Amino acid sequence: MPLDPLPDWVLARRRAIGDRIRAARLHANLSQVALGERIGRDHKTIHRYEYGTSVATVDDLILIADACGVPLAQLVGEGPAHR
Repeated sequence: MPLDPLPDWVLARRRAIGDRIRAARLHANLSQVALGERIGRDHKTIHRYEYGTSVATVDDLILIADACGVPLAQLVGEGPAHR
């Protein structure tokens, strides 16, 4: 049974993943619209992933990593986001 509400550290990790998605997207010179088109999602969904208000599926994370040309671990890892 999932925790409700989620612990603060989970929300912080979600935001960190969103920061990494945004950094990878910008490094790849993609807009939210362009990234969304590449993975079959709308730009609002990309925005929600980047700001941690929605949870990306593992499949979407794999697609985002591929579209941005980065390893999946870079998006979900503990290290700093690509700058």
